[in-house]
Amino acid sequence: MTLALYIARRFAKTVLTVFAGFFVLLYLIDMIEQIRRFADADISLGAAAELAALNTPQAVYRILPMILILASIAVFLALARSSELVVIRAAGRSALRMLVAPLVTTLLIGALAVALLNPVVAGTAKRYETLANRYKLGEGNVLSVSREGLWLRQGGPEGQTVIHAARSNTDGTVLYDASFLAFAEASGPVARIDAAEARLTEGAWSLTDAKEWRFEAGANPEREARRHATLDLPSDLTPDQIRDSFGTPSTIAIWDLPAFIDGLERAGFSARKHNVWFQMELALPLLLMAMVLVGAGFTMRHARSGHTGTMVLLAIVSGFAIFLLRNFAQVLGENGQIPVTLAAWSPPLAAVLLSLTLLLHLEDG
Repeated sequence: MTLALYIARRFAKTVLTVFAGFFVLLYLIDMIEQIRRFADADISLGAAAELAALNTPQAVYRILPMILILASIAVFLALARSSELVVIRAAGRSALRMLVAPLVTTLLIGALAVALLNPVVAGTAKRYETLANRYKLGEGNVLSVSREGLWLRQGGPEGQTVIHAARSNTDGTVLYDASFLAFAEASGPVARIDAAEARLTEGAWSLTDAKEWRFEAGANPEREARRHATLDLPSDLTPDQIRDSFGTPSTIAIWDLPAFIDGLERAGFSARKHNVWFQMELALPLLLMAMVLVGAGFTMRHARSGHTGTMVLLAIVSGFAIFLLRNFAQVLGENGQIPVTLAAWSPPLAAVLLSLTLLLHLEDG
């Protein structure tokens, strides 16, 4: 028990050190990038520092598997150079038993990352996007999905228009049971249009079976309401803008993702991308454990055996290969080429099995 606690404490300390090192490095790089990106907006150094502080957690969270494999390599190389691995093996501990403490620690780190760090990263990423859009574009178009349907907002020289629809097609370019409420900049709501269907075309919404009310002083909106078989409303929205308005799944806390997915599906959108991300977040602790096993498999050997540099390089390359395989499986899952569960869980599971095979081969021949 004492040995397990010693290894676990040493491993956790190394993980925190590597994590802090990457955070500081990425923060400095990102701060320079924010100054370059928003040079035209003439932001201050404090604003650039704030943007970098909001964007860095997302970058560090994305490379968390690589942080774990580097920490694993560092720990086992240190144990090998101090001959502690030799003493542990001489005491009758096998390699797999020795790895129980780091793996349990990694499982706890993964669980904390998903449960606590994920919501923090989602909040900072969403705040970063809001500030970045404000500095770059000013007020923009917004889309949100709720239990009541979906809501869109589009801007224009005459004011803002709020759009509500009960449901839509998968990319938000065709709305059903849609309502358009136009606001002037100073006088408030000026018109409302209800339509059975609204289809986004180039530069306009094409409405079908529409009813229009005008809110003018001293007038009766219902008595003067007009019906239109078809009606075109100017719009600066594009399908890409609507799709981008959903934001990436990483900007939604994992605790809110199930409700958000339900809302997307109820509104008629495809939630496959968010389902893949949700399952991949649940599989993150297993992926981190696979990275630790890969790092251990290549470096749990005596330092005098030679080829240490080669083994470290092979461990890092293997980690990158697993990381790229996971991203490739994510793309296949989002495109519907493979099932969501297979896309999220097969890469970490395959990595665990292969790394265990490597450990058993190197330790027991």
